[in-house]
Amino acid sequence: MMKIFITVLLFLTTAFLAESAKILGVFPVPGRSHYILGSTLLKALAEKGHDVTMISCFGEKDPPKNGTYRDVVISGLLEAMQDHVNKDQVNMFDREASNPFTTSVFIGFMMPQVMEMILKHENVQKLINSDEKFDVVIVEQFLNDAQKALSTHFGAPLITFNPVGPNYWINPLVGNPSPLSYVANVMLDYTAPMTFSQRLMNTLLSVFNELFYNLYMFPAQNKMLKKYLPNGLDLYDVLYNTSIVLMNSHSSINQAVPYVPNMIEIGGFHVKPPKKLPNDLQEFLDNSKNGVIYFSMGSNLKSVELPIDKRNAILSTFSKLKENVLWKWEDDSLPGQPPNVKLSKWLPQQDILAHPNVKLFITHGGYLSTTETIYHGVPILAIPIFGDQKMNALTAANSGYGLVVPYSQLTEEKLTSTIHEILKNNKYRENAKLRSKLFHDRLVSPMDTAIYWVEYVIRHKGAPYLRVAGLDLPWYQYHLLDVIAFIVLIGSCFLFTFYYLTKIICKKLFFKNSRKLKKQ
Repeated sequence: MMKIFITVLLFLTTAFLAESAKILGVFPVPGRSHYILGSTLLKALAEKGHDVTMISCFGEKDPPKNGTYRDVVISGLLEAMQDHVNKDQVNMFDREASNPFTTSVFIGFMMPQVMEMILKHENVQKLINSDEKFDVVIVEQFLNDAQKALSTHFGAPLITFNPVGPNYWINPLVGNPSPLSYVANVMLDYTAPMTFSQRLMNTLLSVFNELFYNLYMFPAQNKMLKKYLPNGLDLYDVLYNTSIVLMNSHSSINQAVPYVPNMIEIGGFHVKPPKKLPNDLQEFLDNSKNGVIYFSMGSNLKSVELPIDKRNAILSTFSKLKENVLWKWEDDSLPGQPPNVKLSKWLPQQDILAHPNVKLFITHGGYLSTTETIYHGVPILAIPIFGDQKMNALTAANSGYGLVVPYSQLTEEKLTSTIHEILKNNKYRENAKLRSKLFHDRLVSPMDTAIYWVEYVIRHKGAPYLRVAGLDLPWYQYHLLDVIAFIVLIGSCFLFTFYYLTKIICKKLFFKNSRKLKKQ
């Protein structure tokens, strides 16, 4: 009886500790889509009664009503980034033709500078130099490995949040196998099966990234860490010490690939049940008898920055459609706007995709947009520009729930024919609905999965037993190069000995036969 009482008491105590934990979330990337993911997770944890602190470039306008939610805002960074864009007259659509090698280098040099601005920010430094302690630290994985040391600094286990599927940013850090024969680099628009030339390019880019990260990125992050965090921390003490990785992925969205035990899929956790639409949008969608095409290029790309020739091709296409078009357009007016097109600077995307009259989603192929369209079972026409957008778009096409119009091939004829193909061929909608069923067919919801594993790490003060042994092996042992070298050496010795003995025997036989011939 006493044993049962103690067991129950321990369970209740553990549960209480998990419910009142102090959690630090580090989602510093100055991009709205990244913040949406981080804030959704951290607000849900606060709603569960946790004491949450969130480091980001955005302040939360709608904090949760339960628990405690505190913002540490990196003020000024968004403005600084925008000034940089305006100064250099950067148009994101120009990145469509960028080389994956130069893109990797560009991001690799830019992000450490951005992350240093974050670490030295007065609000972040104030938190670092406080006496606070946390029960767990959740850090978004986005070329910001130095910030993982905040977990060690605050005496807490580390949870890494990966905003997309498995890639070269996270796989090596948890020992996750990533066969180059069928797992493409996120910067390439390849999917399995790959051709020989694609596998060659995939291998070259992956080797290049591995060298670039180990020779430049990690040393630069380590230098930054030592500069802005006290106590003599070292990057390599935390780099491979993640308790779990929350993967914003799912087999209904991503290609099926290997996962080590501490990689937990929570793809789609940010998607919420649809809410009531504003009256003007509700009326527009309800009264569109021929259906609606929803057009948005996401939060980073702006339709207003489209070159005039591309914009005119889109306008000419839309003007000839019988369907109405809802377009996320970031200006007050659109020259040549057709009567069947409704504009808005901001649109509640998830709620719009849930409306039964939406027949097609024209998108840049961003990961969040792809996830949301699968959730609601709406086919897509993707016009990808950069990053993982091309891979997401190609995956949609290969899975049969969408088609791709490369930005370089965006003309009125190409866009019109592709729209008509998707709208008239019912297979795209059927495949989108099938993907939606696969997405929803889970034992536990993705958000509940995420919360469970965060609390699991808190309860057990980490999860070292989920860490694979491959992380402790030198690279040559991990790839069995020493074993291969040994086998080659032994095999070579055997072949050499066999060759040498055969040569001696042949010489003796030849000499013996020669003597017999001379005697005759």
